[in-house]
Amino acid sequence: MLGTASTHDVLNQPPPLVPYNVFEADAALAEALEREGGGWGVDRLRDAGELAGSPEALEHAERAERNEPVLRTHDRYGNRINRVELDPSWHWCLRQAIERGIHSLPWRDPRPGAHVVRAALMFVWSQVNAGVMCPVSMTYSAVPVLRLSEELAGEWEPRLTKPSYADGALAGMAMTEKQGGSDVRANTTRAEPAADGTYEITGHKWFCSYPSCDVFLTLAQAPGGLSCFLFRSSDPGFRIQRLKDKLGTRSLPSSEVELHGVRGRLVGDEGRGIPTIIRMVNHTRLDCLIGSAASMRWGVAQAVHHARHRSAFGKLLAEQPAMQNVLADLAIESEAATAAALRIARSYDEDDAAFRRFATAVMKYWVCKRATGHAAESLECLGGNGYVEESGMPRLLRDSPLNSIWEGSGNVAALDVLRAMVKEPEGLPAFLAECELARGGNTLLDAHLDRLPAAVEDPEFEARRVVEDLALALAASLLLRHAPPAVSDAFCAGRLGEGGRVFGTLPPSVDAAPIVERALMAAP
Repeated sequence: MLGTASTHDVLNQPPPLVPYNVFEADAALAEALEREGGGWGVDRLRDAGELAGSPEALEHAERAERNEPVLRTHDRYGNRINRVELDPSWHWCLRQAIERGIHSLPWRDPRPGAHVVRAALMFVWSQVNAGVMCPVSMTYSAVPVLRLSEELAGEWEPRLTKPSYADGALAGMAMTEKQGGSDVRANTTRAEPAADGTYEITGHKWFCSYPSCDVFLTLAQAPGGLSCFLFRSSDPGFRIQRLKDKLGTRSLPSSEVELHGVRGRLVGDEGRGIPTIIRMVNHTRLDCLIGSAASMRWGVAQAVHHARHRSAFGKLLAEQPAMQNVLADLAIESEAATAAALRIARSYDEDDAAFRRFATAVMKYWVCKRATGHAAESLECLGGNGYVEESGMPRLLRDSPLNSIWEGSGNVAALDVLRAMVKEPEGLPAFLAECELARGGNTLLDAHLDRLPAAVEDPEFEARRVVEDLALALAASLLLRHAPPAVSDAFCAGRLGEGGRVFGTLPPSVDAAPIVERALMAAP
């Protein structure tokens, strides 16, 4: 008689990572929160981390991605309605972020460390669904712009900062156009002064996110030049033309819109549109940095958890030297990004303008650029299991390029750093002073710092290399001062020494085991 063995016994598969506390499992984040002045927010982080790592949050995130937004431009009678239908799970994910004040905490409670606590909350909740963090980030970033107008700030800031999804408000942005992209000076949208002090805005915007926001900031050509305006989405001249069919963040409706005589209110001075909107852009850049650091963290957590429970060739993957090299390499990249994100967030609390502006641009470029390769390698750690949608890794990979192209490609970001060196000459010295705080801690970093001030033959041609060198200096400096020696030594060896060109090529001197152990604490 044949045996009764089942063909469907589940063997050698890792258990689900959820439930786990996303914050408590992340030693690097917890340490950075305390170190950068946000220790008073630890209870908020534990609460958010518990929910972020729950089966409920995972189910909502997956459903929001699966049931994509649908645009309804007209009702059955032909009336323009401009309605975007979103799955209830989208609203659940966004509501949690708003009610935790991720869109407004530093403006409502401007105590020391508020930007750090808010950055950590953004970091945690970004690991649930990256799409919902777009309106969260834009609403947070709009407030500094609106404060240029006492009237507009008085009218809108109380609503935009209210931690209520039911009766608060969200702000979006509509700047780029099809003929210019990141070259917003090429915008053709026109703003004509009206008798009542407002402007009539007419034009086509190639990207508008998120179209369900209550108000938008936009750029248009006024009589005095390119200027910044605020308008309401309820204006009958605001018309959503279509939703973009995007590579990633598919839960987020990004749109193409037309403005037909929309009533706009001037923010800042006529002709000063770019300096005005930069107040918003600097904060969204910080959030791009945070979001990409969060994506790295989520990838590391998935990779380490899988390797701890999956066996091959007689041993757990996490015990095999080649896999330890990969996991440790992914972990040090993630920890460096986390440390940089929260250190730069502290500069927003301290109003450290010179360091803040320069460091945000440098690290936004580098961390966002590294995120896609990091996601691909994290996915590969799961093998074929990582290639299927249920793992969540394909979504991570699809979402990962977004922050790098936000408000400009890598070239735009790198060249912006070079321009800042000239236009804001105090930025580079402030940045280098921060890097120098770790001098003497590692000979590789010392040598790297010695090379940084050297002039390059063609700054524009070598822009990416220059910014990369600066980013690695800050990352190594932060890790040498604050991370365990195994982490900082591995980073310096792998990024400034004999490391290879892909993840998993750390030199043999690296002590990988404690790095991998630190990468995922208190998890199943």
